[in-house]
Amino acid sequence: QVQLVESGGDLVQPGGSLRLSCAASGNIDSIYYMAWYRQAPGKERELVGRNSGGESSSYADSVKGRFTISGDNAKNTVHLQMNSLKPEDTAVYYCKAFIRATSTAFALEYWGQGTQVTVSS
Repeated sequence: QVQLVESGGDLVQPGGSLRLSCAASGNIDSIYYMAWYRQAPGKERELVGRNSGGESSSYADSVKGRFTISGDNAKNTVHLQMNSLKPEDTAVYYCKAFIRATSTAFALEYWGQGTQVTVSS
């Protein structure tokens, strides 16, 4: 069983910063990538950024220069540092990972439960 748990969501004023974390746990053999998505009310879920270990992280145009993804491979954790937050960043943020569990021969996508980020004065 593999689980992803996000944390760090909060209410923050425009221009502020937040750091989200996502920890993967369970019978993990390999993590191929971890990514952050977000879904605002009435909108489709969208990719925020993705971390693939040794490769450079990639980001949506709307967050480039403001958001940074970093990973801690030893702890199976990925962080999303969000700076210069705007009201339009308000959304539920989800962590997704592509993981091969020790009991399987192939990798699967796993999602966390989401954490709410609200940017408002």
